[in-house]
Amino acid sequence: MKPITLIITLCALLNLSGCGLEPKTDTWSNQRLYSEAKESLDAGDYATAIKYYEILEARFPFETYAQQAQLDLIYAYYKYEEPESAIVTASRFIKYYPRHPYVDYAYYLKGLVNFQRNLGALDRLLPIDHSQRDQKTARESLQDFAELIERFPNSKYSQDARQRMIHLSNRLADQELHVARFYMKRGAYVAAANRAKTVIQSHQRTPAVPEALVILAKSYKIMGLNDLSGSALKVLKLNYPEHKGIAEVENLVVK
Repeated sequence: MKPITLIITLCALLNLSGCGLEPKTDTWSNQRLYSEAKESLDAGDYATAIKYYEILEARFPFETYAQQAQLDLIYAYYKYEEPESAIVTASRFIKYYPRHPYVDYAYYLKGLVNFQRNLGALDRLLPIDHSQRDQKTARESLQDFAELIERFPNSKYSQDARQRMIHLSNRLADQELHVARFYMKRGAYVAAANRAKTVIQSHQRTPAVPEALVILAKSYKIMGLNDLSGSALKVLKLNYPEHKGIAEVENLVVK
């Protein structure tokens, strides 16, 4: 391979701007910058799109294209797996452009970023038990989607947000249940009861509720709080009459 060919090949592989292969943007208009950025975004070249959007935002901060560039930049950061930058950009857009016609998209993307945050490739390919993981971003995503639906109930993103909220609520309920089981095994019945109550009160429509009622009834019974245990058992019988936990509570012998 000739030396000049080798240099050009290395520049292409390493994407070195100093090699002079990238077009100069110094004389580009805001329209040209946005057009080039959008073309890169549509092509899936998120790194280049981010670079152009950032230049556009810095050079023309008060132009119309800059506002749309910020929205596109949130998405580019999200696809390029830079969640922190995406969240910061979305929050800034919501703060400075609360009446923008597409601000609902910023709310939606913020929730979507948190929904996918900290998930690796294996999480998306394999059935991972999320109940044993930190759910901080799940709670943040749930809050983001709830705010979107509250502020923009007719947004075209609201239906998807609602479906994701169901998934998130199930995940959070499973985590609370996982911790409640742990406390029951350790004999920490007050803590177990509190976790079970969180499931029942905050995640009422999730599949975790019947087991939470069982844990609540058992923990109260063990602590000698028979009236509270009976109330939890009554709710369990009324709503889940075939649940096996009913017999477990009734047959529980407190020593």
